[in-house]
Amino acid sequence: MTEGAAASVLLVEDDIATRAEVTTFLRARGLRVTEAADARSAVLAWQGARPDIVVLDLGLPDVDGLTVIRRVRREATTPILVLSARDREASKIEALELGADDYVTKPFSTGELLARLHALLRRAAGPAAESDGAVRLGSLRLDVARHEVTVGGRPVHLTPREFEVLKVLVGHAGRVVTHGRLLRAVWGTAYGEEAHYIHVYVSQIRRKLAAADPDGDLGGLIHAEPGVGYRVMLPGDGDRRTGAGT
Repeated sequence: MTEGAAASVLLVEDDIATRAEVTTFLRARGLRVTEAADARSAVLAWQGARPDIVVLDLGLPDVDGLTVIRRVRREATTPILVLSARDREASKIEALELGADDYVTKPFSTGELLARLHALLRRAAGPAAESDGAVRLGSLRLDVARHEVTVGGRPVHLTPREFEVLKVLVGHAGRVVTHGRLLRAVWGTAYGEEAHYIHVYVSQIRRKLAAADPDGDLGGLIHAEPGVGYRVMLPGDGDRRTGAGT
């Protein structure tokens, strides 16, 4: 997306009424929308236009929408927001593990969809990195090179494992990180089912951040997606926060 240009959206949805409603809503808010009704036309549209973000229904008439995720992820890190009537946790996890960045379960509000879409576009622009490579989210500053975390300039003492968990989540700010992906990133590929490890560490990180920022909201920076994983919220996303508890 060039500076000053409206973001381009590829909307893949086979239901005509839903597609028309979402397209009208997004265009009214200044977004450029390309429509596709099935996986084949979606892949062709993506190859031709290379949109800034893909909004994808999983229940497509030709092949499963997961096929589109695999195809996009073979070549690009384009944000993918899944729309799905499948409310089973396993379906959400499968889409996220394949490379989707977030999901909205049908029925959904267009306001929620727009908020999630904007969050992914902000995340795609990269975290707020400083000149020395440290990352800042509000009053939180994470220095990867020095393994240091500060809040408002005050040090937060995290264990090495706590630091790694926070680093992975901050590095994917605005995006759901599944339990399995977080376990593999921090503990290694031999781990994938030990979600209770993460609950303990996230709880400890939340407590330490809250103690360092008693007048702020960093204790709620990490939000749980029940049964799926965790999400670090980007600044400005506070009005749609969900599931702060583990």
